[in-house]
Amino acid sequence: MFTLTVWFGSTYLSRYRTKDSETSQDLGVIQAATLTLLGLIIGFTFSMAIDRHDQRKILEEAEANAIGTEYLRADFLPENSATKTKNLLNQYLDQRILFYSKQPSEVVVNIRQKTGDLQNALWNEILPYARTNQTPIMALVVSGMNDVLNSQGYVQAAWWNRIPNTAWTLMVTIAICANLIVGFGARNFKKNIGLFVIFPFVIAVSFFLIADIDSPRGGIIRIEPKNLLYLKESLKTPLPASTSFNK
Repeated sequence: MFTLTVWFGSTYLSRYRTKDSETSQDLGVIQAATLTLLGLIIGFTFSMAIDRHDQRKILEEAEANAIGTEYLRADFLPENSATKTKNLLNQYLDQRILFYSKQPSEVVVNIRQKTGDLQNALWNEILPYARTNQTPIMALVVSGMNDVLNSQGYVQAAWWNRIPNTAWTLMVTIAICANLIVGFGARNFKKNIGLFVIFPFVIAVSFFLIADIDSPRGGIIRIEPKNLLYLKESLKTPLPASTSFNK
């Protein structure tokens, strides 16, 4: 699309360009200002995408820590309830790992539903003991389960926090204007067509990179649940109290 915009500016708009030196100087100023603005907006938007990507990675780590901590605290519960809570946490962990994988939309909906059901089951499992045993140790168990449930909400909110469509519209509009101006100022587009393809190609690659980073589930650059996978592997063996999942 951007290449066609350059071609349109060179083929049609350039007919209205005068050849005097003052117009050429004014055109150079406008080109420089437009390209600078486009570069600043692309850089700012890229920074936004990187920040969101890093935040999702941090929240994945925090969620793994919350689940691992509550798995250990489940030992404070009565034996039967402790076993059931750990089993539910294992199932819950499986769903959280699936959440980070590339799945069709209908599968994602199913994962969210199962996650919600498991959250209710986990909370209902500790609730009777929390009501009858209001001790500092039970408070730790309740606090840990609260962290598990909250961490999932934080992760979901971070995945929904994408670059606004209005920002994309602004970037595309400015990019189109920049390509039109480049084409308008081209002296011999047909002879140097390969040279004029570079600019729209660079813009397209920049947009693709931003969109890919800003898409946590799809694309090439995705959030891998490394900490959750490490936790899943660790739960196969007894966990020491000092275990950390920051891998």
